[in-house]
Amino acid sequence: MEAVLRADAAIALWLNQWVGHLPAWDGVAKVLISDYFVPSLLSLGLLGMWFVGRDVTERDTHQRAVLRAMIALGFANLAVLIINQHYFRPRPFVDYEVVLLFYRPTDSSFPANPAAVAFAMVSGMWEGNRKVGLLFALFAFLWSATRVYGGVFYPLDALAGAAIGITISYLVALGLRLIEPLPTIVLRLAAMLHLA
Repeated sequence: MEAVLRADAAIALWLNQWVGHLPAWDGVAKVLISDYFVPSLLSLGLLGMWFVGRDVTERDTHQRAVLRAMIALGFANLAVLIINQHYFRPRPFVDYEVVLLFYRPTDSSFPANPAAVAFAMVSGMWEGNRKVGLLFALFAFLWSATRVYGGVFYPLDALAGAAIGITISYLVALGLRLIEPLPTIVLRLAAMLHLA
């Protein structure tokens, strides 16, 4: 395990060494790494999916995907919180001299909560529309990767977060199938209230 953690740190430090040498990329990375750009983009994507569809069937598929994504988002946050209560990994900027493109978070580096949240949302989107899911998966990947590049996470932190988000989204999909017709009732109620 020690060798894996050393390799993980070596990759993070190798990526971080480029900060300041690629000014154009650093500018893009500062936008992507923020707490606002990608989460806002993903939220707008889910909002768009909720209301868009060529017909009733496609709209229903999209709305079920959004429902899955939102529930998975909550459970991914909960999973990261529980893990953080039992395991704390210092951030790269605590253990090494890195160039930060972001503020200094004080919570555990492992697992990466932004990756868990983003990939939980993207997995739900993927269920409803593969093209939209793939597009937003690119942003989820970039959000996670720029946080490694910017000295905030190690690569394994981001990978673990992504795995948690995807796994929880899958489990939520199974759970929603098991509690049917409740999701259908929720969607019909939303339609009756003109929210869908």
